Amino acid sequence: MNVRRCAAVLGAVAVIGTATPAIAADPSASASPSTALPSGLYGTADPKYDGVWRQSLAMIAQRAVDVTPAEKAVDWLAGQQCANGAFAAFRADPAKACDSGVMVDTNSTAAAAQALKAVGGHDSEIRKAVAWLKSQQNKDGGWGYTPHGPSDTNSTSVVIGALAAAGEDPAGVRTGGKSPYDLLAKMSLPCDAKAGGALAYQPDKKGELAANADATAAGVMGALGKGFVATAVQRQADYGQCAKDKPLTARGVSGNGAAYLAVTLLRNDDHLKSALPGAKDQPDYGNTADAVVALAARGWKTEAEKPYAWLEKNALPWAEQSGPAAYAELILAAHAMGKNPFGFGGTNLVQALNATGPAPQLPKKPTGAEVPKPDDSDSDHGVWWIVGTGLVAGIGIGFLISSRRKRQQP
Repeated sequence: MNVRRCAAVLGAVAVIGTATPAIAADPSASASPSTALPSGLYGTADPKYDGVWRQSLAMIAQRAVDVTPAEKAVDWLAGQQCANGAFAAFRADPAKACDSGVMVDTNSTAAAAQALKAVGGHDSEIRKAVAWLKSQQNKDGGWGYTPHGPSDTNSTSVVIGALAAAGEDPAGVRTGGKSPYDLLAKMSLPCDAKAGGALAYQPDKKGELAANADATAAGVMGALGKGFVATAVQRQADYGQCAKDKPLTARGVSGNGAAYLAVTLLRNDDHLKSALPGAKDQPDYGNTADAVVALAARGWKTEAEKPYAWLEKNALPWAEQSGPAAYAELILAAHAMGKNPFGFGGTNLVQALNATGPAPQLPKKPTGAEVPKPDDSDSDHGVWWIVGTGLVAGIGIGFLISSRRKRQQP
């Protein structure tokens, strides 16, 4: 499971008071599906906790590199939506109407809205999803994982991404006079505090904030008003500074968070470490990828270069075990850095992602009038074949000759 998603689920568990071990263990590649897997779904592990999430990330990453997902993959995701616009993590029987027993959540809904926007043609579903998300906004301006659950940085940030994708100005989405940017500022540790500039996931029982690298990466993207997809921008003049705005602006939140991530990555040999129980000193590949995206989006591409190189050297075994969401995160990191996801550490990430789900749609063939006829006297007469072959390889058709299926770590 994407660690942002895991943090959100853990937060939800704390709210509803159920036991945590099964979720804290983070359903892994060894988890067997509890139901027959739909043919349009990405990944082979049990989708109970992350079906919509991993489907959404896979489709978002594909569109970021101009791959068009299979129609049945898109249809499966759209079909998961409840009549009120919300999405649950997974519904085994989407033909059955959602009732009180279906646990819808903001993260699945916001991720699905971004994915449906990326593939196009689903304006009605996006409007319904955004309307439901707006109805769940808390008075502090943020969102929790569960409907009206206590606000957290991760959930608020993924909702901001959905609002922005739908053409909404997140600053104008308010409840009790507060916008989501007010919540992010509230979660930002003061510059003079330990780990100043970081964002917390949620305040603890005493109302204290503790730095959380996962929440910080999410918060930087949220404060920038961005979703999962970003490209590197030029650094602004606030390099290395910790803003002390009163109140702290969204730009201050993103700059402070980026500074914290850069320092933390440098101290940890260019990667982040897992915050999951029992995973002390273990690398957190997903959050490192998220941090790379956040740094690039904020103009700190130079500081993201070494973490990106660390991912190229170390993250492929993790992605092979974890499946579509992991491949998607690495593709989005490559995209943000302006790197080549078709040659990530010697691996074609796009082909690997495509192989975890239904075959993507082929590019439309140009009409005869659009294709110049090769001239036998032209020394480059073979170029058209090479280009065509490259397009096929680029979208990952190689998976047709490979029966391997990557196992998904939700």
